[in-house]
Amino acid sequence: MSAVIELGPGIRAGFTQRYDGGVSAPPYDTLNLGAGVGDDPAAVEENRKTAGVALGFDPERVVWMEQVHGADVAVATGPGVVGRVDAVVTVEPDLVLAALAADCLPILAADPVAGILGAAHSGRQGTAKGVAVEMVAAMERLGATRSDVVVALGPSICGECYEVPAAMRDEVARSVAEAACTTREGTPGIDMRAAVAAQLGRAGVGRVLVDERCTLESPELFSHRRGAPTGRLAGYVWREQE
Repeated sequence: MSAVIELGPGIRAGFTQRYDGGVSAPPYDTLNLGAGVGDDPAAVEENRKTAGVALGFDPERVVWMEQVHGADVAVATGPGVVGRVDAVVTVEPDLVLAALAADCLPILAADPVAGILGAAHSGRQGTAKGVAVEMVAAMERLGATRSDVVVALGPSICGECYEVPAAMRDEVARSVAEAACTTREGTPGIDMRAAVAAQLGRAGVGRVLVDERCTLESPELFSHRRGAPTGRLAGYVWREQE
């Protein structure tokens, strides 16, 4: 697993890696946590248990999203699939929030003072729609203070690798200018991490931590662009239980 990150006293976050155990067969090998990619459901269930035990939380307390590349936010009151959304927030102290990705940007958040957690999945469309900012706004409605919120941006495809048609880059840049970039090949690109970090900064978020790894370049991470079909890594955020 990636190193567990502390987002505040008693609040932890972490991102899984492809070969940290798991039982999925190729092309989903081995720790695929995505239930909607064609993998054996029994293998995914076993992998989710493996990840929870390794990171130190009860895998039965995880909240999952049916991610649809939007900006809707759900408020979780219990474990399981919360709905067709791309962000979820909670005040419940025993829930673990999860976001899946395989090139898109998994986002984990916490207000350690108010004890409020958030997680989001921000791909190209979600970044343009501002899903990260919508997540923070939903946390604020539950009692969070934006300046107290700490966000961890997980591994994703980097701007130097995320080549897109110029029209697509320009479309996203109309919503968030920082998304526009040039790849190392000199072609139009999108930098989702730069875009989301800028969005969060303008939203008044107190601190943003960044995992700089590129999923396309890092074989220990799943990448849809490198090898579809493939599995999904997960970002988790949770409160330690006494």
